Amino acid sequence: MTTRRFLSLWLPRLTTDRVRRLHAIDPRAPLAAVARVANAERLVGVDANAARLGLAVGLSLADARARHPGLVAVEANPAEERRLLERLCDWASRFTPLAALDGADGLMLDISGVAHLFGGEQGLVEDARARLAAQGLTAVAGVAGHPRAAWALARFSPHKTAPEDLSEKAFAKLFHDLPLAALGLDDKTVADMARAGLRRIGDVAFRPRAPITARFGPMAVARLDELRGLARVSIAPRFPPPDFAAERRFASPIQSLEAIELSLRKLADDLVVLLERQAKGARRVELSLYRVDGAVRRVAVGASRPLNEARALVRLFAEKLASPQEDAIDAGFGVDLMRLACLAAEPLAPSQSEIERAHEAERARALADLVDRLSARLGAQAVTRRDLVEAHLPEQAESATPALSGRSRERSASLLPQGDGGGRRPSDEGEAPARPLRLFVRPEPIEALAEIPDGPPLRFRWRRVLHDVAAIEGPERIAPPWWRRDGGPTRDYFRAEDSSGRRFWLYREGLWGSETQRAKWFMHGVFG
Repeated sequence: MTTRRFLSLWLPRLTTDRVRRLHAIDPRAPLAAVARVANAERLVGVDANAARLGLAVGLSLADARARHPGLVAVEANPAEERRLLERLCDWASRFTPLAALDGADGLMLDISGVAHLFGGEQGLVEDARARLAAQGLTAVAGVAGHPRAAWALARFSPHKTAPEDLSEKAFAKLFHDLPLAALGLDDKTVADMARAGLRRIGDVAFRPRAPITARFGPMAVARLDELRGLARVSIAPRFPPPDFAAERRFASPIQSLEAIELSLRKLADDLVVLLERQAKGARRVELSLYRVDGAVRRVAVGASRPLNEARALVRLFAEKLASPQEDAIDAGFGVDLMRLACLAAEPLAPSQSEIERAHEAERARALADLVDRLSARLGAQAVTRRDLVEAHLPEQAESATPALSGRSRERSASLLPQGDGGGRRPSDEGEAPARPLRLFVRPEPIEALAEIPDGPPLRFRWRRVLHDVAAIEGPERIAPPWWRRDGGPTRDYFRAEDSSGRRFWLYREGLWGSETQRAKWFMHGVFG
């Protein structure tokens, strides 16, 4: 069983690092980000130069400039900082697909089982920090077996890595001397506990839980359990982990489109091998290109049937990138990592080896390939199919859905009408269906003769042809939708067969005596 390990990347100078990335500011000048707090301009972020001068978050801008007139102050922009953090989270998926945002200034990565790809945890941490430094970002890392512990080590401890087998003695050495803020408590709770003489984690760990919970609430004890690993805490990855993935890392970044296409073909071959091992095919595939400057380009394609053919996958991406809606690939200063991930996979249908079904299978495959290529070129929303949906009125029981939506035929079949007013479903192949599969766009009026006003018709005239009813079944009553102001009159549907064996689906509109004094009849569909 793989031991769970988490990497916390703390970006303590995100606000000022973002400004330096965008503007040409003297690297020797102290820099601070300011925002209005309690009707005063205060520092909400400082760079290393300002920190060395003694400037700290919370200081008013007037006091800071009085101490150091050369301070460069810029307005903080939380929205832009959030977007930068989200882009960094996308970039961090180069190390593990389980990368999540962690507050307003950090990332949390589940690195279980992936550290060996980078020469161990220390190698992974050094690689991440070096790549962030190349982007102009300051990062502090903490590694532990639980997210809360990794978070605390990154922000408050001089020791940045906790051993996998964390004993009580090792836990006390690593965490007991850390301030209570390392539990992630709010400032008011930390201040209240400090007034009671509880300033460090060890002060809480050595005391009975009941009095602490009664006085300060359950959060402090709960966070202590998270730190110890007694309470399981999960992270919320920004992207769901793929079912299968193949990737290639390049010692020398590639820049040409030809090199990217060649690597894509090799990745498709590798991905197909993984799919074949479990007899599955890909329904949705994503290509990720990680540039050396930190930018990430993602291109996703879908298939109308499970695919495990490398050539078909490559052709889909070629169609996608040739689409006018898709931007051309820009390798920038080079791509040093490519990943081809299967986001959704389905079991492959059993192969059809019967000669009499070979042509049918080939036609189905050709149609599916055409749908895939058109969807990749024109967009998934432009290529649709008719699908059954749950609806009260028969004419509303279908809709146009993207052909790549992956909705199974079994799901559509489950929405077929049940027959006899919904009471039963046809169970034998020879049993008549409850409703015709094809309906008229608009019900057509007919002239019907019934024995009594609210009874079934004995004969009817439709399109100037008179039909004598030989057998009839019904009614299936559909009341007007009560949730609509003008839902229309009640309908009584009948399945009728004339003397020539032709079968029709017709209905009477309006309840005789209460909704109408003269019944109107309509033809809504015919059975094939």
